[in-house]
Amino acid sequence: MESKDYLKDISEIKNLMNKSSRFISLSGLSGILAGIYALIGAAIAYYIVDNSIRGYLILDGKIFAICMFILALIAFFSIVTGIYLTTRKAKKNGEKIWDSSSKRLLVSFLIPLVTGGIYILIILNQGRYGHTAALMLIFYGLALVNASKYSIGDIKYLGLTDIILGLICAFLPSYGFWFWVLGFGFMHIVYGTWMHFKYDRN
Repeated sequence: MESKDYLKDISEIKNLMNKSSRFISLSGLSGILAGIYALIGAAIAYYIVDNSIRGYLILDGKIFAICMFILALIAFFSIVTGIYLTTRKAKKNGEKIWDSSSKRLLVSFLIPLVTGGIYILIILNQGRYGHTAALMLIFYGLALVNASKYSIGDIKYLGLTDIILGLICAFLPSYGFWFWVLGFGFMHIVYGTWMHFKYDRN
């Protein structure tokens, strides 16, 4: 009997330590919606580019700027949705949304992401567009893996998947759009669904 109580105490202590060092209220539903936003944005961008080509228009800076604006909207809506759903889940779990764990998570996520974003802007300014999708996937994947140390460890699997897709995309840059759709669209939906049924329904 004492042995069972001892093991139970150890398990409770371990859970408390895990909660104190990790931000665990990430919402799986936000991942699903981020994937849907990405697919909708990709469909709009594809329609614009396809009609430009069919209409014999040059794929100039204006069309590219529109596509970048669509990407910015996807990121904006994904961030707003993620913050809202994660805040709601944290309140439901009685967890603080802004504490040392969430701060470490944010810093760990932003360092690779911002670095990658700046590098991508630099090469775009140089007129080198071919590896944009690959670099987006790789740096986003690195950001997720880095942040997984301070959150639910499962997010590293999405990160590793995006890194692998990015590296393959680097070998096949002409298929960059479709790798982007797979990594940011479908994989987010798969990951979000998995997380939702594993954590959010408990």
